[in-house]
Amino acid sequence: MNTGKQGPLVGAGPGDPELLTLKALKAIQAATVLLVDDLVSDEIVAFASPTARVIHVGKRGGCKSTPQAFIERLMLMAAREGENVVRLKGGDPFIFGRGGEELDHLRAAGVHVEIVNGITSGLAAATSLGVPLTHRDHAQGVVFITGHAHKSESAPDWRSLAAMARDARLTLVIYMGVRSAARIREDLLSGLPAETPVAVIQRASLPDQRHAVMRLGELAATIEAEQLASPSVIVVGDVVRGVAAIGAAKARAA
Repeated sequence: MNTGKQGPLVGAGPGDPELLTLKALKAIQAATVLLVDDLVSDEIVAFASPTARVIHVGKRGGCKSTPQAFIERLMLMAAREGENVVRLKGGDPFIFGRGGEELDHLRAAGVHVEIVNGITSGLAAATSLGVPLTHRDHAQGVVFITGHAHKSESAPDWRSLAAMARDARLTLVIYMGVRSAARIREDLLSGLPAETPVAVIQRASLPDQRHAVMRLGELAATIEAEQLASPSVIVVGDVVRGVAAIGAAKARAA
């Protein structure tokens, strides 16, 4: 069956409404049904038409979440009813946003799906501190990885990642890693020096953004001491040295 309807998966970006793409804004304004993630800010949802039906389908690690299968059924039902349904996801739909699962489900039902990219929080978090994820002198590439595995047996191999980051000079950008910070720290120390600079950025791009800069050996202790929580991004690598040096200079001046 081909419904002929289009179901956009739209990236809302990291939260700041000014970081929306024009294409995302147009899709939100045209929607008659909007299925919204927890991490999408109210300011972005406010761009929707006053007549649009807004359904919050939150999914956040450590919290009660709307089942993925239920979200997919809602999307398909709205498309079959002739609605202009938009699935609005924090960041980018295809970077840890389950966009691939939703795309497969809709395509299997004959729904044409348009993908509208958004700025992913890992990039926005680093940029907010003036940290480049790649740099000719410090990092030849970047790895985006989740600290929250779908199944316990598929948890990231942090030891191998540490060796790869060291040997290939890569920046590690870890999503959803705050709750596993102690284990991540321990395993990364198998291949990276304890002095490796790290930044943890909470609620990147939003007015209440918070961050802390530390050494890898201090990762878990700093997260606990600063009471950093989800949603946060952890950036590991020499690209953080600049902001770490600024923080040290400010501390000396004080």
